[in-house]
Amino acid sequence: MIGIVNYKAGNSHSVMNACKKIGVDCRYVGGEDDFADVSAVILPGVGSAKATLDSLREIGVLPRLEELVLKDGVPFLGICVGLQILFEHSEEDDVDCLGWIEGSVVKFDETRLRVPQIGWNRLTWEKSDPLFAGLGGGGFFYFVNSYYAKPARGEDILAVSDYGGRFCAMIRRGNIYASQCHIEKSGEVGLTVLKNFCEGAGK
Repeated sequence: MIGIVNYKAGNSHSVMNACKKIGVDCRYVGGEDDFADVSAVILPGVGSAKATLDSLREIGVLPRLEELVLKDGVPFLGICVGLQILFEHSEEDDVDCLGWIEGSVVKFDETRLRVPQIGWNRLTWEKSDPLFAGLGGGGFFYFVNSYYAKPARGEDILAVSDYGGRFCAMIRRGNIYASQCHIEKSGEVGLTVLKNFCEGAGK
């Protein structure tokens, strides 16, 4: 059973629809008592880092998430802002984040680039991973982002893209995956990534 965290600042309905399309057994989770039979967790995200964190704290889900992911090793997938809040700090609203992954989140250079980045951009894999099974050497994914992550450890970077320069587009540390792009809105390549995760890539 895949648990999709449902909170007011998220994009849970799009992820739910994508999971249903690939035939994944899933349900919404929104409180610490909802995780009893969950084998993996997806944290969608749209909007700002601060609004996301505030909403997650409001529904009281963060302590249970940290126990499941950091202590019990349950596979986790963060999407868009669901990636950014995993880091230590975000320039967006100058907010301290969860600190699961060392590094920071910074804004694209508005003097050189259109911000936010909106549209399709190519990802290339930095390393092989079960998440990319059946996808060859990369693919085009859909982005809507003004900020991007700068992991402190290069080994956490799973895939990169280019927007005025290379930037981290996906990360992995053990059971923790996260994607800056919206894999649930990225057509067949995104659905393949989602299916690979749900079928056990994070285990």
